[in-house]
Amino acid sequence: MSIRRIVLDVLKPIKGTTIIDLAGKLTELEGIDGVNISVTDMDVETMGLMVVIEGPNINFEEVKKVLEEDGCAIHSIDEVAAGNRLVEGRKGK
Repeated sequence: MSIRRIVLDVLKPIKGTTIIDLAGKLTELEGIDGVNISVTDMDVETMGLMVVIEGPNINFEEVKKVLEEDGCAIHSIDEVAAGNRLVEGRKGK
């Protein structure tokens, strides 16, 4: 199966790698064309992130490894798109 887009809810420690550095590490992985990281919430020690990754052949295990090496925890996989092309969801549904 070829994963083309994955959206992750991630918890990251505030100390350590910045989200800029984290995005850079993810884009270096083979099969990834782009990464968008948004901060969804923040407290004293951690920040919640929405990580959107797109590319022709995303290796989830490699993505997970990079995130875990930076002390991140994946809370949930909120969206996955796979196959020969991206299928956009219908708005309002």
